[in-house]
Amino acid sequence: MADDARTGTGAPQKTTPPGRGTGRLHREEMPRVVFTRRRLLASTIFIVSIVAFMYFVLPKLVGLQSTWNRIEHGNAWWFALAALLEVLSFGGYIVLFRAVFIRGESRIDWRESYQITMAGLAATRLFASAGAGGIALTAWALRRSGLDARVAACRLIAFMALLYAVYMLTLVIDGLGLYSGVIPNYGAPFAITVIPAIFGATVIVLFLGVSLLPGDFERLVARWTGGGGRLSRLARRLAALPATAGTGIRTAIDLLRTRNPFLLGAVAWWGFDIAVLWACFHAFGASPPKGVIVMSYFVGMFGNALPLPGGIGGVDGGMIGAFAAFGVHVQVAIVAVLAYRAFAFWLPTLPGAVAYLQLRRTVHRWEEATAQAPGSGPGAEAPSYT
Repeated sequence: MADDARTGTGAPQKTTPPGRGTGRLHREEMPRVVFTRRRLLASTIFIVSIVAFMYFVLPKLVGLQSTWNRIEHGNAWWFALAALLEVLSFGGYIVLFRAVFIRGESRIDWRESYQITMAGLAATRLFASAGAGGIALTAWALRRSGLDARVAACRLIAFMALLYAVYMLTLVIDGLGLYSGVIPNYGAPFAITVIPAIFGATVIVLFLGVSLLPGDFERLVARWTGGGGRLSRLARRLAALPATAGTGIRTAIDLLRTRNPFLLGAVAWWGFDIAVLWACFHAFGASPPKGVIVMSYFVGMFGNALPLPGGIGGVDGGMIGAFAAFGVHVQVAIVAVLAYRAFAFWLPTLPGAVAYLQLRRTVHRWEEATAQAPGSGPGAEAPSYT
């Protein structure tokens, strides 16, 4: 794998369990960016305010007397299907996590995989960090399991590359298909079909270009800038990010070549989540073309880039606006999107908070097992994990 190339060997990267090696890793705490009282209080207040606006104020502005009453009149069987589809989406995320991060012997089993992924999703939903909270938590858990920090970073990039490759490819295929009429629609505005397709294609080309960077890019940059001095050190630091990104993207490509069926978890993550939105429309007796649902979903997901907890407000508004542009009745779009967001936001958030607490206990158990292991004293050779 490409992420093992940094070690100079063809074997899987050896890692050191927590408590071994450097004191910095032994003292490393759970990332405070994720769950601090101040951030939790601020996020809670913001979420409650936005939810109140979305469910009570916005419907009145567009002529819906009571969103809650309308949602209550939705078909319960379709809502039950939506809940099941959302669970399947989480399952795809966990499966992809194991395909990318777990190779050979590891402390991370299925239970730990669930704890890490669900806690990371909860952190992403709750805090206005554009997903950084979830990434920080995942990276922390991987390092505490014994995975080398650089390998963990590389595989995190590979994980995100695989996940968002599905996003970008869908933007291209669905956007061009809708605009050309190959995919049925109510009308395909250029701004929310071709422009997202161009964006997706640009991102794909950019990522493939980054993957062509040589594995020793940092060293080459240092040599090109003189190999020493302040300028060289600055250039090397600047080169570190694209170098690591290139290694991570090459790792993702190598994983695709293995044809591991678990990699389909990336498709399941997006596909089942979109199916939740589809089910919510059917719960209210509406059935927009599937291509319109897919495109409106992904256009709305751009709202996750805004510094809002879980994209609340940004994602909802983006989806509703996209559906309206495609000709879907705005009142139906509002109730369907709000019902979808109830599943997509709250279903992972509540169990994710529990998983966060479970993960803390799991890491503590890892540390205790390491401390009690034979030969765990200074200078002892640490067992390896991949």
